[in-house]
Amino acid sequence: MTARAADRARYDRATAALDAPLALVDLDAFDANADDLVRRAQGKPVRVASKSVRCRALLERVLARDGFQGIMSFTLAESLWLARSGFDDVLLAYPSADRAGYAELASDPKAAGAVTVMVDDVAQLDFIDAARQGGREVVRVCLELDTSLQLLGGRIRVGARRSPLHSPAQLAELARSVARRPGFRLVGIMAYEGHVAGVGDALAGRPVRSRAIRLMQAAARRELAERRGAAVRAVRAVAPELEFVNGGGTGSVQYTAAEDAVTEIAAGSGLYVPRLFDNYTSFRGRPAALFALPVVRRPGVGVVTVLGGGYPASGAAGRDRLPEPYLPEGLRYDPQEGAGEVQTPLLGSPADDLLIGDKVWFRHAKAGELCERFDVLHLLEGDTVTQTVPTYRGEGHTFL
Repeated sequence: MTARAADRARYDRATAALDAPLALVDLDAFDANADDLVRRAQGKPVRVASKSVRCRALLERVLARDGFQGIMSFTLAESLWLARSGFDDVLLAYPSADRAGYAELASDPKAAGAVTVMVDDVAQLDFIDAARQGGREVVRVCLELDTSLQLLGGRIRVGARRSPLHSPAQLAELARSVARRPGFRLVGIMAYEGHVAGVGDALAGRPVRSRAIRLMQAAARRELAERRGAAVRAVRAVAPELEFVNGGGTGSVQYTAAEDAVTEIAAGSGLYVPRLFDNYTSFRGRPAALFALPVVRRPGVGVVTVLGGGYPASGAAGRDRLPEPYLPEGLRYDPQEGAGEVQTPLLGSPADDLLIGDKVWFRHAKAGELCERFDVLHLLEGDTVTQTVPTYRGEGHTFL
């Protein structure tokens, strides 16, 4: 029996009394992935990206482990909810236009002490001030450095279009604006190198492209390490009591941790290890989050139909954004139908061994987006589901 077949048998035994569709997290794999992130972080704390987890119980579990510290959130409403729930170190990784949220933040001492907001433009400071509604709490601020690799005077750009602040001088100028402005305190810098951390460099069947990606990423790491170090020095000259410099992501943990200027690493997808993280040379994780769909039809030889399944991931549309039929091994989508909203036909010889009601196990392309489809996660330890916990959705929250 292969390791994957053994996993399938274990998942089926553990959920035999549960009807699919359902979502499961294998805690043995989850914990092993957490240990690997800590090992690669080389002693620097790992800040957990909540958008890749979207389950309070699992955020609490990982933050109770040595080597993890703080949350990186994705909306202001989520940040405030987490602060009210007892999380005391929440970095909002994206700028917000949530007026009510800023009013709450500026009027609540507990929230203002726990939540740090992201800015990359003076106009965002103006927006926050206009939204205060009389709130006098000091707002903690983090600046974001654009990490993109820019060549030929900026005519070629590799990396996400995030912050407009690319140079150390631009970051320092905004730092001075924050320092001069009452009601704000500059506490951190963030720089997320998504073109390194979030792009696989070992694409199956594409050796030339994989080699090109590795060359690009090596050049990007060298350029960013120098520029990030200079940016941190420039900002510390304005704000010498800067509390943190955040960088990295699951695919770049060990490289980012090696930079002296970085004080903490961000990661989250590496806990669940969705299918987009199969194509990396920098690490190997264990799939920890899966979902099961029930067989509801047997249309013919070599075909079964499962209920649901159209759960595409965000990003540029493509086949790599679809969930992967994972167990039993050997199933594939019908190219004429793909993953359907209500039903999904699957092709392959393993279909002939599946009966009505049997489970087919899938891996989502991205991490936390799976939780937008399910109210609860069944937590597996060994051969047993030991706990069932709500996702954000199950607690009544769909923040985006």
